[in-house]
Amino acid sequence: MSRRARYASFAVMLVTGAVLAAAAYSSGATRAVPRSPIRISVLSTRADLVSGGEALVQVLLPPHAQASRVKVRVGARDVTPAFALRANGKFEGLVTGLANGSDVITATLPGGYGARLTIVNHPIGGPIFSGPQIQPWQCQAGAKDKQCDQPPSFAYYYLPAGASNSGSGASGISSDSPFQSYDPANPPPASAIATATTTDGVTVPFIIREETGYIDRDQYAIAALWQPGKPWQPWAPQRQYNGRLVITHGASCDTTYGTGTAPTVQDAKILGGGFIVMSNSLDNAGHNCNILTQAESLVMTKEWVIDHYGEVRWTIGSGCSGGSLVQQQVANAYPGLYQGITPQCSFTDAWSSSMEYEDYYMLLNYWQTKDQQDVWGPTQIQAVIEHPNPANPVSFTTVIPNAGLPTRSCPDVPAAEVFNPQTNPHGVRCTLEDYMVNMFGRDPATGYANLPFSNRGIQYGLDALRTGAITPQQFADLNAHLGGLDNNGSFSAARIQGSDLAIQRAYAAGGVDTASNLNNVAIIDLRGPDEGSFHDVYRTYAMRDRLLQNFGTAANQVLWQGAVPLLGDATFADASVYAMDGWLAKVNADHRNIPLSQKIIQDKPDTVADRCTNGSGTDVPAESCTETVVAYGTPRFGADEPKTDDVLKCQLKPLNRSSYNVTFTDAQWKELEQAFPTGVCDYSKPSIGQGPTRTWLTYQNSAGHVIYGGRPLGPVPVSRSFGPR
Repeated sequence: MSRRARYASFAVMLVTGAVLAAAAYSSGATRAVPRSPIRISVLSTRADLVSGGEALVQVLLPPHAQASRVKVRVGARDVTPAFALRANGKFEGLVTGLANGSDVITATLPGGYGARLTIVNHPIGGPIFSGPQIQPWQCQAGAKDKQCDQPPSFAYYYLPAGASNSGSGASGISSDSPFQSYDPANPPPASAIATATTTDGVTVPFIIREETGYIDRDQYAIAALWQPGKPWQPWAPQRQYNGRLVITHGASCDTTYGTGTAPTVQDAKILGGGFIVMSNSLDNAGHNCNILTQAESLVMTKEWVIDHYGEVRWTIGSGCSGGSLVQQQVANAYPGLYQGITPQCSFTDAWSSSMEYEDYYMLLNYWQTKDQQDVWGPTQIQAVIEHPNPANPVSFTTVIPNAGLPTRSCPDVPAAEVFNPQTNPHGVRCTLEDYMVNMFGRDPATGYANLPFSNRGIQYGLDALRTGAITPQQFADLNAHLGGLDNNGSFSAARIQGSDLAIQRAYAAGGVDTASNLNNVAIIDLRGPDEGSFHDVYRTYAMRDRLLQNFGTAANQVLWQGAVPLLGDATFADASVYAMDGWLAKVNADHRNIPLSQKIIQDKPDTVADRCTNGSGTDVPAESCTETVVAYGTPRFGADEPKTDDVLKCQLKPLNRSSYNVTFTDAQWKELEQAFPTGVCDYSKPSIGQGPTRTWLTYQNSAGHVIYGGRPLGPVPVSRSFGPR
């Protein structure tokens, strides 16, 4: 046979085989050849961010494929028994026993058709993307290793009949819990237990189970309505679970070097609706103000919830002060973790908020120690800080620890191990930038974290000078002698220059919440009057202005305001979760092929609108809040910073004597020239290094070595289909 004839015969055989196979499939003789590919997906997290050696996995089969004939393997290990066609219609299973590192899940049909997905498992003690972990770290008593691992524990509680179900508030602000301990082996009479009716209309005895354990080297807590003695599987949760997750957070902002206590999850109002409530100590900013480990612990704990309790339709954040800070900055840098947030007494983020703190710290030092000839009274101080309460700087810098001082008392670090430039130069530097060194990188000259902060070129008191609230002499002396802070947090005569690289990374990595990704998040901001304890109202509007700057609209941010200082209203925390739930339900039901950001705005219910209340849940005219919930300013607003409050390091313009509406003496002008040798802030331009936030960054490579500044994780891993060899 000639070569051409052999080729022709071979081609006929190929075509004939394909036709016969197709005919056999269409006739029902076999279901081995799929018309559409098999797909594998991890339901609980990204496939490259699995932790704890387990993952809830679904195999999506082509039409007519028989689930009983599917074989699932992890590497060479057969895990098929973990899978079944569940009552929810999904062919899924909880894959356990995953080793750390990469592994391949393969699902195969008879005939050799299938799919494979590479997953990457990480230790339950972390990290998964935050990079080399904070050291030293003090684990809790009972930890079984240096990663603070410890098996979870479970406790049961019930709400007594007739008790209030207002709970502690989803904001995480502590108060006495209405729950009492419940012993499944010796339960109280049924008549002694209140009932709960969920958002789906399911009524059950008001009993909850609270799980406590350790993830990412810190404590987590999970609470849910629970019917003791009845099964609960992630593909078949008990009927009272409504499929939604609420995350509670703590307050303040600090850098702790050891495990803490997870914020409360015993919110009766939210639990009674059928929500699961979750928290992690690392998402309590007063314990951990590091956005990298905030986001990481949230990802890992949310995965644990889905692996053990079931899929989450949407996630809602709740928290005041530092709790608002976590919600807003994490939602922006790691979009998709929350679908809705309800920040209360809100801060936009840690880093831009620190500008007011450090300015207050330096201004107080000037007024207390450096002013030798000018008499500053309360009126002049109010004008410079743009706040009617001259004690606002005192309360802010007293209540919140100064995270710019490396020598301060450092939580969970023995005093002998804390940095001291003379006696312990290699000790622990208890600053927020050193705590977040993976984001900012290190100064090669000192080994310290790069500093993402500057006050170069800022004309403090500029607006007060224009209005005549302070004199030219006061303005000149203040700016000439205010000075700055050196890299050890000590006062210096020179202004703070800061690291341009660190400042650029602060924007790009989410240290400053640019809001560039918050259009895909529904926001209800809860706010009360600013009574001078540093929870300034302007921060709500700074976030609104950032949304407007990015998208030309802030319609995804709803404002609830009330008469109660800071909180706005005693009912806001829980009521906003229910309002957000209704909002997200409409978004979830909208299957139009339009951007999510449009759905969030267009699907916002009429009942979810700006509110003003008397502080006890009763709506009053908006004018009442206009008069009481007043936004004051900051020292930088008084120096012409835009109301977005997001300029870490201004660009400069020449100092120009003719630009002022006052006359300076030659001596005063000389002081200003010495204060601003390179120029003054030009706030018509963006900050040096300013740009949108890059999302889902990792700060470690495959070998676990640090990537300073981070790099994108890349697209979510997807499975790849294959056919028979």
